[in-house]
Amino acid sequence: MYTMGIDVGSASSKVVILKDGKEVVAAYVAQVGTGTSGPEQALNEAFKQSGLSQQDISKTVATGYGRFAFEDADRQISEISCHAKGVHFQFPNARTIIDIGGQDAKAIRLDKDGNVKQFFMNDKCAAGTGRFLDVMARVLETTVDHLAEYSEKAEFPASISSTCTVFAESEVISQLAKGEKKENIIAGVHKSVASKALALAYRGVIEEDIVMSGGVALNAGVVKAIADQTGMKITVAENPQTIGALGAALFAYEEALKDH
Repeated sequence: MYTMGIDVGSASSKVVILKDGKEVVAAYVAQVGTGTSGPEQALNEAFKQSGLSQQDISKTVATGYGRFAFEDADRQISEISCHAKGVHFQFPNARTIIDIGGQDAKAIRLDKDGNVKQFFMNDKCAAGTGRFLDVMARVLETTVDHLAEYSEKAEFPASISSTCTVFAESEVISQLAKGEKKENIIAGVHKSVASKALALAYRGVIEEDIVMSGGVALNAGVVKAIADQTGMKITVAENPQTIGALGAALFAYEEALKDH
């Protein structure tokens, strides 16, 4: 039996197809989000990867920012629940999830069964998200993919104290004008992102094991900054961008079982 999860985010669309609720047969990330052709593109690629078609899918669950815009789903479920489900599937011992996506950041606490005990979310401001890193990379004349390489060479993180993306941009420009090394500025940017994510997590209790999901988890500089600030081991989810879609596909499998 095949089930599908689609996570329509603000910056990207992700699809996961599961076989029998256990095996991932396709996972695809389209770097375009809600209000675009992103969901369709992700679906087409996932079907191509798996050799399946829509007719082979028993149930589909949509999650993410644009989940209600995806009309072909059997059900819509919040990204908080889907991230919890996806992370618990990969890491049954996970108790804290730090999820940093394109436009928001979330801290989620789980119980031993993978149920959500508590969550905190920053969706009002781009600071501390993938969008923040995009802006900083542009100002520093590099790409998001190269930020981690630069921060590895930093002697110390430059101070980026602003909590607002616009002001932080000015701060970075000012640091560059003073002759601060790009490597140190990028390490400072990563430290700032880590601090904002942890400010959410510290509103509850941070328990180990800690798992990171979302696109920003692919940035080793941010992962290291979070590890440094907590003094704890941070595990990055497998294919961190598709964790929400994986959780949605698992929920779809549970829905499909009810019909059998």
